[in-house]
Amino acid sequence: MRADINCDMGESFGLYRMGNDAGIMPYITQANVACGFHASDPNHMRDTVALAKQHGVKVGAHVSLPDLPGFGRREMKIEREEMANIILYQIGALCAFLKQEDMALSHIKPHGALYGMAAREKHIAEAVADAALVYGVPVTGIAGTLHEEIYVKRGVTFLPEFFADLDYDDDGKLIITREHEAVAPALAADRAVAAVRDGKLTTVGGKTLPVKAQTVCVHSDTPDSVAIGKAVFDALNRLEAA
Repeated sequence: MRADINCDMGESFGLYRMGNDAGIMPYITQANVACGFHASDPNHMRDTVALAKQHGVKVGAHVSLPDLPGFGRREMKIEREEMANIILYQIGALCAFLKQEDMALSHIKPHGALYGMAAREKHIAEAVADAALVYGVPVTGIAGTLHEEIYVKRGVTFLPEFFADLDYDDDGKLIITREHEAVAPALAADRAVAAVRDGKLTTVGGKTLPVKAQTVCVHSDTPDSVAIGKAVFDALNRLEAA
């Protein structure tokens, strides 16, 4: 396909279940596996890595602020060195399970509030780059923000991302909410095609803005996530075949 499809996964914790990883895994190419700070635990990390290997899906580290109760969607004040250490700690945990399955770390994707902070706070973006350079893998982010500016400047491969199941405001900024609202699978698919083929997105106010989309994100905890994943997968496959 012209673009990867990525999904935030492995976000269950203990007996608590989040998302339908098994259902959506056949429709993605990149799994962003939670590393224990906003969600997941050793058992769910191992199971998600094994499931990804079964389906031939690449695995990246979905790193977060240390905010398990808030699912990593609350901002915190953290200095650059501590943030880099927090990220490295999480990647190290995931890499143990990747080694067990003889898989390589594919990429890094910050989660939730950390993702938003890295887009606009230089020291946080630098911390993400500090960690990425240790592992020599790409980082997923939003084009035209500090994600792109800092990572590219530091020599980190940048993967511009578009979110098919989330909204953008009229300034082109991603709207990050505590819980994901429902979105029609057909709408998510149309958004993905517009982003990948045309380089465009439509904001909540109806504006059309340019966007780069080397990878398209769908979330396992969005209502009807499997149908959304399949719709996006099928639409991008049709686009490739056209």
